[in-house]
Amino acid sequence: MKNILVIGSTGQIGSELTNELRKRYGNDHVVAGYIHGAEPTGELKDGGPSAVADVTDPQGIATVVRDHHIDTIYNLAALLSVVAESKPRLAWKVGVDGLWNILEVAREQQCAVFTPSSIGSFGIDTPHDKTPQDTIQRPCTIYGVSKVTTELLSNYYYSKYGVDTRAVRFPGLISYKTLPGGGTTDYAVDIYYSAVKGETFTCPLRKGTYLDMMYMPDALNAAIQLMEADPSRLVHRNAFNIASMSFEPEDIYQAIKRYKPDFKMVYDVDPLKQGIAESWPNSMDDSCARKEWDWKPSFNLDSMTKDMLEKLAIKLNV
Repeated sequence: MKNILVIGSTGQIGSELTNELRKRYGNDHVVAGYIHGAEPTGELKDGGPSAVADVTDPQGIATVVRDHHIDTIYNLAALLSVVAESKPRLAWKVGVDGLWNILEVAREQQCAVFTPSSIGSFGIDTPHDKTPQDTIQRPCTIYGVSKVTTELLSNYYYSKYGVDTRAVRFPGLISYKTLPGGGTTDYAVDIYYSAVKGETFTCPLRKGTYLDMMYMPDALNAAIQLMEADPSRLVHRNAFNIASMSFEPEDIYQAIKRYKPDFKMVYDVDPLKQGIAESWPNSMDDSCARKEWDWKPSFNLDSMTKDMLEKLAIKLNV
């Protein structure tokens, strides 16, 4: 990777990934792509070049790629799971039609493409514990359906046209830098904010609901490490299971209470979020990622909790 375009650079993953890529590859070599109404601000705006990069406008994307001599595209444009359920047509337009546009540009301009998939690409019929790399994928949400489609479409462009497509299936992502944007696993971010503010947390998922989760620094490393990996080692491409920790609400609650003994949590189950969560894996088998490109996370639940509480206390000035 020499010149990189991050599409969706102002989103939950994109804002942090853009800054991390600039640290590693140089500010001038990473373009923050955005859409009107979601312009970059602060460090993201001042730290390097930016350009309008709307996945529904392939000619605009092609112009940005040519003007900045882009060789790698991180396509992070998507609607998250809960939001997508209320806007299914838009979710498909952005997630699937948008990817098609990007892959066509990549084919013409010889770019590599990273498009994240998700634990949401699995469904109720999928084995829920240690979900295999290759298994049945029949999701019951438009978010999941679009993610399965992006995996297949990316593989198609690799096998038919030789486009260097790669992807990971992200678990729920937890970060102190950016607020969640409408996902099923958002509770695992919100709970830390409540703990730091001294508030009682209302959990929208039922006790005993296990989900795979990951701390954002590990997710960023995965996205970069995979694109840097030797292609000759990659048996799989779209998309790799990656895992870090699997927990249920009581686990994260108890982890926080080790540092905040007076913290309290109550339950008020959201049927939509609960239904989505129950269709997703409890934990994923990421042995293929570990074997093919040396994936290894750095954080577990306790080390993440300690860091989240410390960083949020500074951020919120409490």
